[in-house]
Amino acid sequence: MDVSANPNASTDAVRVARPSGPARPVVFASPHSGRHYTSEMQSLTCLTLDQLRRSEDAYVDTLIASAPEFGAHLVTAQFPRVFVDPNRGPWELDPGMFSDRLPDQTAPVSRRAASGLGVVPRIGFEGRALYRRRLRYAEARSRIERFYEPYHATLEGLLSDLRDTHGFVLAIDMHSMPDASARGVDFVLGDRFGSSCDPRITDRVEAVLRDRGYVTVRNIPYAGGYTTEHYGRPADGVHVIQIEINRSLYLDEERVVMAPGFAGFEAEMRKIVRELTYTDWSGCVPA
Repeated sequence: MDVSANPNASTDAVRVARPSGPARPVVFASPHSGRHYTSEMQSLTCLTLDQLRRSEDAYVDTLIASAPEFGAHLVTAQFPRVFVDPNRGPWELDPGMFSDRLPDQTAPVSRRAASGLGVVPRIGFEGRALYRRRLRYAEARSRIERFYEPYHATLEGLLSDLRDTHGFVLAIDMHSMPDASARGVDFVLGDRFGSSCDPRITDRVEAVLRDRGYVTVRNIPYAGGYTTEHYGRPADGVHVIQIEINRSLYLDEERVVMAPGFAGFEAEMRKIVRELTYTDWSGCVPA
């Protein structure tokens, strides 16, 4: 299936929801909320499904599902991040988790890969090892081709098309974070310390959240991953900001189920998505 050619389409890798009316130059993306765990995937791991799910940005895709109603595109990964992480570079692999030699282009090993959090992660929640055995490089390559590459081809195509149409595009990369990683903080905004988007965008996003009573910080502890690094080119009219939501606002982290207040927070997120999509970002179009 050619996802880019369908108004609302999905594959094993990616789902795209398009606005029914005129499209605004805004794309919401959720790379870490995928929860399609195949038997093939589960057969390799030493963790239970419940343990695997602790690594998800669970239900972030649900929280931003309203985006197409307001004219924004929505791109969501269908696959779980513990098996392929689309917020990493395609060659961020840890040589120590493979039984054979990796291609030269995987060197040098990035800090993220060395820590076990590469494009094919070695560890899951709480640093727990994922695999019963070392993988072969061909297994990682297959996952990258089947899941990672279609996700990024779809996202890149949308950003390019919208930028060409409007002269500008804003990608809002949505994530969630454990409460313990930023206690007392509701949202962390990551713009690679001002390099991935016009500073007026970060200012506006922060104002929208703070006006609704939320506590926000910038870039610490999350400045943005591969998506912000790779696509954020403000001088070329492509702006990317990462938003991390504190899971305590909507999720029972231990059981990975919606918390009792989920519906209320979902309604809040709907208003936030609407406001960010309807914002006039034309002032950020490069001259």
